[in-house]
Amino acid sequence: MILPSEYLGPKTSAPAGERRDAAIKRAIDVVLSSIGLIVLIPIFGLIAIAIRLDSRGPILYSQERVGLNRRRLFAGNGIPANGNGNGNGNGNGNGNGNGHGDGHGNGAAHPATAMSSDRRRRDCYGRPFKIYKFRSMVLDAERNTGPVWAAKSDSRITRVGAILRKTRLDETPQLWNVLLGDMSLVGPRPERPTFVLELAETLPEYPQRCNTLPGITGLAQVKWQYDTSIETVNRKLEYDLYYVRHRRLLLDLKIMAATVKVMARGDGAH
Repeated sequence: MILPSEYLGPKTSAPAGERRDAAIKRAIDVVLSSIGLIVLIPIFGLIAIAIRLDSRGPILYSQERVGLNRRRLFAGNGIPANGNGNGNGNGNGNGNGNGHGDGHGNGAAHPATAMSSDRRRRDCYGRPFKIYKFRSMVLDAERNTGPVWAAKSDSRITRVGAILRKTRLDETPQLWNVLLGDMSLVGPRPERPTFVLELAETLPEYPQRCNTLPGITGLAQVKWQYDTSIETVNRKLEYDLYYVRHRRLLLDLKIMAATVKVMARGDGAH
């Protein structure tokens, strides 16, 4: 079973092993995304025709998402710092970032750490990039609402869009993002900058998702539904953090296999 353990401790593999696994993972991403783009060309054509006949608007659309945190500043415990982690103070309490504690964890943050944290917040904790998807909603779906999550039985979703979302085929153009290196086949789903900043305020560990490349599919996606509320985001965050801290090639293969089942059954989609 692919489930988070009770303890979400830091990953402890050797740096050399991490570099080797990263190289293999990237090779798998390039090979499989290239094959996927070629094999899916006929299906892409049918999807394009269906979208064009079903509703007014573009076939594809792009949207800014937050990608990998390439600064990868590390705190003393080996986990990339997010400005809200355990402090390295002189006491045993929780500090604020890398602040110098007073024995009760109430120390002030180091100026350099605070500056780095502020800069990362402005950058939404990761490098922004353009994600590509097949359009599954009506044109200008957020014109009257602003950025919002899709809801169950969302009236903005088109007839063809409902099928695409149910089978996750709307995400397949992101194979191009994988080929470009902005994404991986497996990883936490990239989120919009607006939501990242909001969620980081409510869920301090949320920016740690940016410590690995975002993915087309991920552990949270095969275990949970689309984001609809802070509760579902919090639950999916547990899966994402587990993946970030325990990612292995074998786990990636298990998630890919589970994704095929999800697509075939249409599980977890609105």
